[in-house]
Formats: sequence, structure tokens, C-alpha cells
Amino acid sequence: MNNMSAPFGVIEEPGKFSIQQRPEPVAAPDGWVLVDICAVGLCGTDYHIFEGKHPFLQYPRVIGHELSGRIAEDKAGWRKGDLVVINPYLACGACHACRRGKPNCCENIEVLGVHRDGGLTTRVSVPSGNLIAAEGLSAQQAAMVEFLAIGAHAVQRSGVTAEDKVLVTGAGPIGLGAALFARLKGAGVSLLDLDSKRLNLAKERFGLTDCYSDIATALENNEGYDAVFDATGHKGAIEAGFCLVAHGGSYVLVSVVKEDITFSDPEFHKREMRLIGSRNALSGDFDWVMSAIRDGSIDTDALCSEVIRLKDLPDRFADLSADRSGIIKVIVELET
Repeated sequence: MNNMSAPFGVIEEPGKFSIQQRPEPVAAPDGWVLVDICAVGLCGTDYHIFEGKHPFLQYPRVIGHELSGRIAEDKAGWRKGDLVVINPYLACGACHACRRGKPNCCENIEVLGVHRDGGLTTRVSVPSGNLIAAEGLSAQQAAMVEFLAIGAHAVQRSGVTAEDKVLVTGAGPIGLGAALFARLKGAGVSLLDLDSKRLNLAKERFGLTDCYSDIATALENNEGYDAVFDATGHKGAIEAGFCLVAHGGSYVLVSVVKEDITFSDPEFHKREMRLIGSRNALSGDFDWVMSAIRDGSIDTDALCSEVIRLKDLPDRFADLSADRSGIIKVIVELET
């Protein structure tokens, strides 16, 4: 039986996005399930791939890792038509991290849309264990779960409580996710970003009114923050953020950069600061996000900047990548 042809959203090389016709999977191996994709969120990672800035990637690459879909066939306990969120982190299950219950930082991890082709297409084959039932969510909401889970995971890693003052540096989608879930923990949350558009969006859509555009103002009349989350993806911003952490506080690096990060050891030690890396998310983080969406604690309408069709994306991708300051989340709808 010949596979049917289907559209795939491909970054062929830096600066070149296209839709290519490729064979659509018609069968899934044992333990895997076919999923018909409903919606795909565009992520900063996708834009970095387009810009040639991602360190762990080979071109061409089918992008797309913020995915919702419907089960295409009854299999492995799933019923045809069930709406699911796809966890895009394919872990080996055997390495030290996996054995310790940390598949998010698996030594051999393959992330859909990064290390292997992703889900910006009509149908994919996914391990059954990477599917999460999305009852009570819309397809568009389900496509927002993964990026929010990254911020939720960072908040869980930090141990933030209602007694804490929190600062998030970088008010893009990941930073907003961290801010919103820190607020759900009861913490007082501030934002720091050089981009006034991003800060205004945070104020207007989410009531995050304690916003700063420079470090000096963020520290004015302030002993520092119990937890600082970096979501800037900028070496200089990460290094500058050490001084924002209060004595006894934590610095959580959510974003990742190619360069080495340096800091003053005396400043680090006198604060008895915790330096925490946060990567991807765990199943519990996905559950927390979906629960928050269901009960209205997270306003997905406010997060969604625009919904576009896959066929229109080649004409839009370069412009979306070039100016992201007024964008929180663009959702790509797949034709049915």
C-alpha cells in the first residue's frame, strides 16, 4: 500500500521555510499510535531554527513540537477521535536520568521538531506513552500546553512559595508561563524586559503590572528576589541577573545559550545562592497546566495572538520571525 502524500512544514535551511509534499504515515509500530494533528504552536525554538541559531539541529527539518491532535485509530488503549496533547520529548527510558524519573533531561533525548522531524503536518506517529488525554480542552488550548509546561516545570524546580518575591527576566511566551505559574503558587511576581511591547501585553492581558525595563529600577528599594527566572536566551542578560537574586535566593536558568556563562564567585557564595537549570517538562507539569486551563486560572484566549492556516505560513514565517515583540503565541491550524 502506497502512502498518501501530505503537506509538511519544513525549514530547508536557515531563512527558508516551505511546505513539502511527503508520504503520510499509514501504520504505527508496536507501542506507537497514529495521531491526526489539529493545531501547532509556533515556538521561539522554531524561529531560532529558521534563523540558523539552534545548536543541535540538522537541516532540512520538519518543525513543530507544540502539538494537539486526535487519535487516528483504536490502539494501545486509545480510542479514535480522542483529543490529545503530544509530549514531544522522546526519552530512551534507560539512561541515568530516565531511571531516576527525569526523562525531561534524558541523555539521549530526541525532541520532535528539533532532533527529529516534528508535527507541522497532518498526521504523525508517536509513542503511546507520549500522549496525554486532553478532555475539556479545545484543540487550540491543547496546542499551548507544552510551552506553558516549560514555565510550570521551572516554577516547580524553584520551590517557590507564597512567601516569595519572584522576578522573571524576559517576558516572551516562556517567561510569561513562568510568571503565571509562579503567581498561581501565590508568589509576588515582577517582570523585567527591555521590550515595552512585551511588558504592555503582560500588563493588559494578565494584570502583571509590576514591570521593569532596566535592572537598576528592578532593584530600587529592593533587597533582591527570592527567585529569579531567566527566560531571555541572552548571555549578557543571564550574567547580569546574578545581582538580582536575594541572599538565600535561587536563580533558575530556563533559557539556554551557546556561550559560556561567567559570574563572580564571591557574589554567588555570599548569597548562598542556588543556581538551577530547568529543561523541558515532566508529566506532572503537563497535568498542572491542563488543570489550570480547565479551571480558568490560565487564560488561553489572552495567550493566543493569531490563528493561521498551514497553507499561509510560507508567506508569513519570515515576518513572524523578524518581529516577535508583539506576539505571544501563534497557532497554526491544520486543514481537515
